[in-house]
Amino acid sequence: MDYSTTELTEAKRQIDSILHKLQETVTTLEAKDSPERYKSQLTLANRRIQALTIAVALIEAQLHPDI
Repeated sequence: MDYSTTELTEAKRQIDSILHKLQETVTTLEAKDSPERYKSQLTLANRRIQALTIAVALIEAQLHPDI
C-alpha cells in the first residue's frame, strides 16, 4: 500500500506520542517499591516499545528513502 507523506507523518506523530507514554509507564513501574510485582506489565510495555520503535523506523525509511 502507498501512503501519502501526510498520512505517514501523522502516523509517526501518533506513534511517538504512544512511545512517550509507554516509556513514562515503564519508568513509573520500575520506580515502585517492588517492581517485580509488575513484571508482566513491564514486559508487555517493553515489547510494545520495541514494536513501535520498529514501526517508526519503517515510516522514517518511507519518508526519507535517500538517507
